[in-house]
Amino acid sequence: MSMGTLYVVATPIGNLGDLSPRAVETLRRASVIFAEDTRVAKKLTAHFDIRTPVRRYNEHSPEKTFREAGGAVRSGKDVALVSDAGTPAISDPGGKLVAEMRTAGAAVVPVPGPSAVVAALSVAGLPANEFTFLGYPPAKRKRNAFFKRVASLDVRPVVVYESPHRIVRTLRELEAALGAAHRVCIMRELTKLYEETQCGALSEVRERIAEKEARGEYVIVLA
Repeated sequence: MSMGTLYVVATPIGNLGDLSPRAVETLRRASVIFAEDTRVAKKLTAHFDIRTPVRRYNEHSPEKTFREAGGAVRSGKDVALVSDAGTPAISDPGGKLVAEMRTAGAAVVPVPGPSAVVAALSVAGLPANEFTFLGYPPAKRKRNAFFKRVASLDVRPVVVYESPHRIVRTLRELEAALGAAHRVCIMRELTKLYEETQCGALSEVRERIAEKEARGEYVIVLA
């Protein structure tokens, strides 16, 4: 019997209309879907009438998933991996499962689609033949070292994620590291109803964001 396949499936970062027909068909055909948060994944599968079982994938304790996924692919079944939003393994869980399935001899196939990094870069109006993606800044320790690294990088734009309750603090620290006039574009709630983009000098954008309640995840693109 031939080995099954692990499909790494990108899911919407907001607008459900961004889930591709290929992704829907792949999730329907899989024997099981592994997800960062089963509640989020089940809302998606219910919306598209996908009846495939959903299991939780815990990146910090993945052994149970390895056993179930490995058993499925060795018996010729396909399995799928999704994250809460966007492309799995890009600042999201999934890398360990991909590596494990490759070691087990399974094919690993991407089903590409939404990515907050790419979506933000496409509307930032900045040259992006090359860029640096750093994910989320540290929540507590090593923040100073992180922002020093941002300031020292030669490959730009630099893309950073941030949560709503830390966005103003992070912009202040970026301003201290790069200067008040440094150009930035910040996107909030990408592809959702209240999607918003702010571009300009770091100090000006920080002031505008601080004026109202921060909601949703942020993508910061630094020139």
